[in-house]
Amino acid sequence: MLEGKVTGFQDILGNDMVKEHFKKAIENHKISHAYILTGEAGMGRKSIANAFAMTLLCEKGGNEPCMVCHSCKQVLGGNHPDLIYVTHSKPGSIGVDDIREQINDTIMIRPYSSYYKIYIVDEAEKMTVQAQNALLKTMEEPPSYAVIILITTNQEEFLPTILSRCVQLKLKPLKDFTVKSYLTEHLDDFTVKKYLMDTLHVEESDADIYAAFARGNLGKAIHLASSDEFKELFQKVMNIVKNVRSMDIAVLLDCIREIKEMNFDIEEVLDLMQLWYRDVLMFKVTKDMNLLIFKDEYKMINELGEKADYAGLEQILSAIDTARARLEANVNLELVMELLFLTMKNPS
Repeated sequence: MLEGKVTGFQDILGNDMVKEHFKKAIENHKISHAYILTGEAGMGRKSIANAFAMTLLCEKGGNEPCMVCHSCKQVLGGNHPDLIYVTHSKPGSIGVDDIREQINDTIMIRPYSSYYKIYIVDEAEKMTVQAQNALLKTMEEPPSYAVIILITTNQEEFLPTILSRCVQLKLKPLKDFTVKSYLTEHLDDFTVKKYLMDTLHVEESDADIYAAFARGNLGKAIHLASSDEFKELFQKVMNIVKNVRSMDIAVLLDCIREIKEMNFDIEEVLDLMQLWYRDVLMFKVTKDMNLLIFKDEYKMINELGEKADYAGLEQILSAIDTARARLEANVNLELVMELLFLTMKNPS
């Protein structure tokens, strides 16, 4: 089964060092038997893994897939016999039977049509200890043609013995301006079809917000730009941060209940609040509108900055961090948000 976007290295945004590592390995014929690709979901791990696999399998033998040979077309069609995507029936874990049946029991069968036989394990952090130990046995004495790529959001979950046998490559966030440029200029290509099945027009001011909020994660930025749920959350949070000082306690409590009942992602709520108060503080210090994320709201931001002192704004930003820590410690959500809103309303 085809997983993620399949394209050449040249069409993947950012992470040049990781792409260059793979291309040099191909040019120098120094392919490792095992790789770990680490990064947040949406940062292009699968796209890079697929580009590497397709290049290794390509009949032209270059450091980019030609996209037109029979092998490349098989990869693009999701039916190349020498590219195996390891699946798992249990959503929360990859068990020892998954590894044995899909990797260990088949890896000694030589490739059908290529020099390499490639296994891609997505969500590899979900491998149980038993599954990792089973994989380790294969990694210790792999056949010359085998390449195993582990895709993960958290390589800390791997056994040290797994880590020691893999080339570890970590994807880094893109620059905000790169994400913004992509959102405003390129959302009529394959990426839009993959995420939206339609075109999407993103205003420059909105792209600033999505890019900052996504923290360099292009996949997340595209998701936010296409999410009606996020737009609703955004409006609710903006109403709160703009009007919190004039809201009475009963209204604030209603806002908290609404956030909980609508099942908003509380981390996204806190992230938006943090970005907002960061802008208020930044504009109060610099008076430079170009440094703002919420550029369209500069009049409101200026007004709030004039009413608040530095200590009060820093207290609010600190209270947002405290709210995160309390929620991670499983403190009651209503209590945490009530204390935060009271600080936002009347910082000392």
